[in-house]
Amino acid sequence: MPAIIIYRDKTYEVEPGLTVKEALIKIGLEPQLYIAVRNGKLVTDERRLRENDKLKLVAIISGGSTFHSGFVAVVGRPNVGKSTLLNALLGQKVAIVSPRPQTTRRKQLGILTTAEAQIIFVDTPGIHRPKQALDKYMQSVATGAIADADVILWLADVSEPPTTEDKRLAELIARHAPKTPVVLALNKSDRLKPAHVLSNSDAFRALAPNAEWMLVSATRGDNLEKIAPMLVARLPEGPQYYGEDEVTDAQLRDLAAELIREAALAELRDEVPHGIAVEIEEFKEPEGKAAHVSAVIYVERESHKGILIGKKGAMLKTIGEQARKEIEAQLDGKVFLALHVKVREGWRQDDRAVKRFGYDDREE
Repeated sequence: MPAIIIYRDKTYEVEPGLTVKEALIKIGLEPQLYIAVRNGKLVTDERRLRENDKLKLVAIISGGSTFHSGFVAVVGRPNVGKSTLLNALLGQKVAIVSPRPQTTRRKQLGILTTAEAQIIFVDTPGIHRPKQALDKYMQSVATGAIADADVILWLADVSEPPTTEDKRLAELIARHAPKTPVVLALNKSDRLKPAHVLSNSDAFRALAPNAEWMLVSATRGDNLEKIAPMLVARLPEGPQYYGEDEVTDAQLRDLAAELIREAALAELRDEVPHGIAVEIEEFKEPEGKAAHVSAVIYVERESHKGILIGKKGAMLKTIGEQARKEIEAQLDGKVFLALHVKVREGWRQDDRAVKRFGYDDREE
């Protein structure tokens, strides 16, 4: 006779003798869920079983009537690994990644759905002092995400002591979200000796004295499995806002523009990347045929245009090849990508140009 698992009004049959962990994995539920079982009968007074305990005849998974959901603002200064962390938590790429600071310009949602909760991550631009119209937009996005969040996930670079930008972020959280729960994830802990990690982590914890904290490595995966449960425990009860198969709210057209910019960031010299904007002119997905994407890459100076195109078009070709592969991975199909380069002098300082390229906080 099979063992029976009942969860959220659904019944699952599994082979008798499986451990709790084996059975949950087999039917696609989270191994961390609690199990209630007593003498092979349905019970309501739940007790926790160890994951290696053998299943008896019937088990009820706890939490069947409670679902948690909400928005988690992923914040930090530039280049601490926020987008890398988000992609790792979701298990797929939804945000572009670059070693250059201020890669993230827009608010980007990443959605993680489990049997008991839905976490809507809000990846934000790095906190820094704004100097141009684009910077002001980016800081407005980050500040708004902090104010609206149900939980704040603060990602900090523990390989060095807190900077002025880290301290400014602590002030923003205290000002705009004084009662919002904060989880402090100290990233890049694998880069330092334990003594230095301890000193720097103490300094960060002093900036967020009420936060739960942990050491993580977004690139190696250290302790990432602990983040979601910590966030769920702090989310309110709520509905499932997005479908179980949705991992981002980004439109493919917008994602294509970001992937083109990511490819350019990877190839270009320091003086060019920050002045790049990408505008999609055409995005077509004919059924059964290759998708057609046509985009313009804008730079701020005529000299930058030559660098971007390269000798006999070599640089632009390299950027196009990299971007096409990434777009094809997202579309799961062939893509024809056409890139053009234009100059828009000083566009980052021009409010109208910033909004034209989609950086408009009224749309956030």
